[in-house]
Amino acid sequence: MREIVLDTETTGLDPFTGDRIVEIGAVELYNHMPTGEVYHQYINPMRDMPAGAFAVHGLSIEFLSDKPVFATIAKDFLDFIKDSKLIIHNAAFDMKFLNAELDKCNLPKIPMTQALDTLAIARKKFAGAQNSLDALCRRFGIDNANRTLHGALLDSEILAEVYLELIGGRQPDFVLKVVQNSGRDTPSGDYTPPQRPEALPSRISADESAAHVEFINELGGEALWKR
Repeated sequence: MREIVLDTETTGLDPFTGDRIVEIGAVELYNHMPTGEVYHQYINPMRDMPAGAFAVHGLSIEFLSDKPVFATIAKDFLDFIKDSKLIIHNAAFDMKFLNAELDKCNLPKIPMTQALDTLAIARKKFAGAQNSLDALCRRFGIDNANRTLHGALLDSEILAEVYLELIGGRQPDFVLKVVQNSGRDTPSGDYTPPQRPEALPSRISADESAAHVEFINELGGEALWKR
């Protein structure tokens, strides 16, 4: 059974008001084990980057300016996911963006039935508890120390571990295989995520922090959907 654990980063909250995808990361699982096959792509959104979004993922327009537009990578992306089940945290958000981008390219949309929402699973299993990705990492003892900023591929790797805990527990060697397939030295060793912008600030400025809070607050009840 092939599954794809997937995450996106965007310029904002709503593709129907001009927001775009800026990063896609995906990890292939086969029979609930990582195969080592991943998909990772930065994308030029052909628009500005709101301060609140930048504070979430640290991807500037300067960094993204020489990256391909979505239309250029759409076929490769679809060829990677095929008709496999897509494991996504808050699937409605990512699927909305992916299908909006595919629609712009006059390509078939991905059916919602192809997506499995780990947020919905967590809410059913842990009703009333915090079920953000970070909260689930704490619950399951999953190391997410490298998640100082959102990154689509890193978040997909973390979500793969969370997903298998949600459906019954990781196999004993799952973490080691994720580490080996991702190029890490040891499960607790130093890990360098896919290259981030060189100009990433070591600290978020007060203005950027305020913009981030405003950006997240716009999500209302879903304010911590990926934190």
